[in-house]
Amino acid sequence: MSTKDFVEKDYYKVLGVPKDATEAEIKKAYRKLAREFHPDANKGDAKAEERFKEISEANDVLGDSKRRKEYDEARTLFGNGGYRPGPGGGGSFNFDLGDLFGGGGQGQGGQGGGFGGGLGDVFGGLFNRGGAGTRTHARRGQDIESEVTLSFTEAVDGATVPLRMSSQAPCKACSGTGDKNGTPRVCPTCVGTGQVSRGAGGGFSLTDPCADCKGRGLIAQDACEVCKGSGRATSARTMQVRIPAGVSDGQRIRLRGKGAPGEQGGLAGDLYVVVHVDAHPVFGRKGDNLTITVPVTFPEAALGGEVKVPTLGGPPVTLKLPAGTPNGRTMRARGKGAARKDGTRGDLLVTIEVLVPGDLSDKAKESLESYREATAGPDPRAELFQAAKGA
Repeated sequence: MSTKDFVEKDYYKVLGVPKDATEAEIKKAYRKLAREFHPDANKGDAKAEERFKEISEANDVLGDSKRRKEYDEARTLFGNGGYRPGPGGGGSFNFDLGDLFGGGGQGQGGQGGGFGGGLGDVFGGLFNRGGAGTRTHARRGQDIESEVTLSFTEAVDGATVPLRMSSQAPCKACSGTGDKNGTPRVCPTCVGTGQVSRGAGGGFSLTDPCADCKGRGLIAQDACEVCKGSGRATSARTMQVRIPAGVSDGQRIRLRGKGAPGEQGGLAGDLYVVVHVDAHPVFGRKGDNLTITVPVTFPEAALGGEVKVPTLGGPPVTLKLPAGTPNGRTMRARGKGAARKDGTRGDLLVTIEVLVPGDLSDKAKESLESYREATAGPDPRAELFQAAKGA
């Protein structure tokens, strides 16, 4: 809450108690209103949620004797937004609170601002322990990491898979308050901020989570038996997660807001999914391209011809082998690879493997002998030996 809010808002009216109400009366009024307007009891009701925030804010101040004293003194000093001079001061000296707390504005009485950064800076440390910031107990949910194993085809084309996850979520028994009655009190150590400051030398200070309330800003008055006052409990759920096309083995995918639920209106954490991909008996992968090794006969490689090649999940493609295709040559079938983020696809890289028969019939041997005689020429390894001697 800002210093301006601290002065202008009537927290006694918010809780419906008189200004001389006892601590017990304030506590009783807060519990009654908190149960009535709690967000879990009024799902989707924005007005009830806003009313609950006002009630909590009022209790943060009036439920703390020190802050209540400061609040009462501030209200006495500034009244309902106008300055009240002490006895004998005379006159009516009204300031606009927007100028007063905004910094060095001109008073209606013709007086110059002269307050430098405004009275908000002067009273910020007194009323709000840090100026015109916003006090909040909202906490972001935890990040969750899970694993999923996909088939080769699912990884290439994308898939929707169920993931069962266990994470910390607001305790259902106490609606995430940690208190059996749903009415926790503000932590006296950090005054509800969830943080404490410590000196670091040289005029600097460091902020750490409050050890007493574990950074929640609230402490259970009567601890919930299920969560032991923490406000969090283990929750298991199954979620359908869409894995995008083109993921690779070992890739870590981040899904924003799909992790553990937040606390007191805080954002949900993120879900990290580590993907494992099973091998395929035929296809391999290099980035966005798929790979395949296709065997061809010696006559096909030597004379050339057409060879049909399978594709992943689609009809086969026909490749034209040039005459004299060597073993190990790679050919490309465009657009038959893995899906890309822009909707296009990579290529299918086809490696030619020339088969050498291990068992020949008499007729085949006779034909090869005739071929050897027909292609007889200089020793193809002669230059190899010459280069070896000269090295």
